[in-house]
Amino acid sequence: MSAHAHPELTKNQALVFGSLAEAGGPLTAYAILDDLRDSGFRAPLQVYRALDKLVAYGMVHRLESLNAFVACSHKGCSGHGTAAFAICEKCGDVREFTPDEAIRALRAWTESQGFTSTRTTIELRGTCKDCNAANSPN
Repeated sequence: MSAHAHPELTKNQALVFGSLAEAGGPLTAYAILDDLRDSGFRAPLQVYRALDKLVAYGMVHRLESLNAFVACSHKGCSGHGTAAFAICEKCGDVREFTPDEAIRALRAWTESQGFTSTRTTIELRGTCKDCNAANSPN
């Protein structure tokens, strides 16, 4: 989703989203701040305010285990409410995916418990296919 697809975006929100989208991977708020200093960003609060809105819009996800943010790779992400990521601990690659079977199981559990989930983020940490291949003896 481009920043232009969300007419509610402020200039700062559009800049933060653009920084994340161009990065192609997760960034911390401070890395975003460093990236946007030439655009007038001076304080972490400016970045965090923009990130809060972008997360609420479903355009950006927070990766709890990395304390970082990533632009959503799904079009219209605000509709799916669940995000899942495979994070390679060797090369840092982050892949967003939709784990349909896990989502069904989580939904069944929350319904059986009377729990109302507003957002779910699943993070798998491990080693990606490329790093596994590089480490396997031939």
